[in-house]
Amino acid sequence: MNQDARELADTFDLEKLTPDFYADPYPTYRALREHEPVKRLPNGSWFLTRYDDLVAAYKNTKVFSSDKKKEFAPKYGASLLYEHHTTSLVFNDPPAHTRVRRLIMGALSPRAISGMEPDLIALVDRLLDAIAAKGKVDLIDHFASAIPIEVIGNLLDVPQDEREPLRDWSLAILGALEPVVAPDVFARGNQAVKDFLVYLEGLVARRRAKPGNPERDVLTRLIQGEDNGERLTEKELLHNCIFLLNAGHETTTNLIGNGLVALLGHPAEKQRLIDNPALIKTAVEEMLRFESSNQLGNRMTVEPVELGGIALPAGTPVTLCIGAANRDPAQFADPERLDIGRTPNRHLAFGTGAHQCAGMALARLEGAIAISRFLARFPNYALSGKPVRGGRVRFRGFLSAPCQVG
Repeated sequence: MNQDARELADTFDLEKLTPDFYADPYPTYRALREHEPVKRLPNGSWFLTRYDDLVAAYKNTKVFSSDKKKEFAPKYGASLLYEHHTTSLVFNDPPAHTRVRRLIMGALSPRAISGMEPDLIALVDRLLDAIAAKGKVDLIDHFASAIPIEVIGNLLDVPQDEREPLRDWSLAILGALEPVVAPDVFARGNQAVKDFLVYLEGLVARRRAKPGNPERDVLTRLIQGEDNGERLTEKELLHNCIFLLNAGHETTTNLIGNGLVALLGHPAEKQRLIDNPALIKTAVEEMLRFESSNQLGNRMTVEPVELGGIALPAGTPVTLCIGAANRDPAQFADPERLDIGRTPNRHLAFGTGAHQCAGMALARLEGAIAISRFLARFPNYALSGKPVRGGRVRFRGFLSAPCQVG
């Protein structure tokens, strides 16, 4: 095994991944943590797999920049994808990041999120009724992906009959964030940004003419800005609406889908959660750790820095492997085991520091309500076919998971 692990670490290349890796990246992550935790990749970037190294990079925003203009220019050229990914909240540094984040966080306050709970329960119960009537369903299509689209649609108050294209746009734009982007994926992502912008321009114009309640309607809040006169530019506004829909959609879909499938692979833990529904909060944290929805983050060094005993010059692209850090035995006891009661559980599924996910409280609420109510309703659910992974390294989830609930 050790020779195999050494070879996995030696030959790892983020731009040449194997089908085995997509199916199960964790043996490779383990090999890298043990043998080359700060790994130089063939393209000159560095790949980090240790928990403490990721935390150091997340916390030091002065040295490890989130600004992607330099990194994305050769990848996307002068395209709408480039404009989108260099304008959105997640790929910016302070002060731009701080300003946009403050506006979004104001609309995702604890009070606002607890106010969403009754609607969220009603939505999940409607989906469960439809699943019960069918008996045989797809966990992703009929459940996991249907929840965040409605929640984010409600947040931005997108009319119900206009929500249909949101999921496909989101998948296309996020698909273009993979380490290697094929021409057709690039074209699809670019077209999705274009279509999304056209749609949002119309939605924003309608909302300007007829504002909603800024306590509940994030779009109205972003348009109106802060009381101190702080406003987003039109470009910032549109691209951060796209970002909100994308960020809130795919990762939460993956949390729910990964969680329900992981429980089937760990029947004792599944039974433990059915017997102790109060464990749902720690169970959701463990699902986030065990199969992180978002597996990779990226930074660029802006000055020389030493990490894990290795000197990195300024201008070095660095990939933070969240999926590996979340199974680091230096931080988590028995990390390859799913333990729904695990505490403490300081996983990095939402990042940490200044860029910690703005929507994490909402994602946790969606995951807890969806998974707990699904289990209570269908304790004997089982896969009725092989689940299909999304074939992506950055966002780990399922495209489909056929399921029998009867």
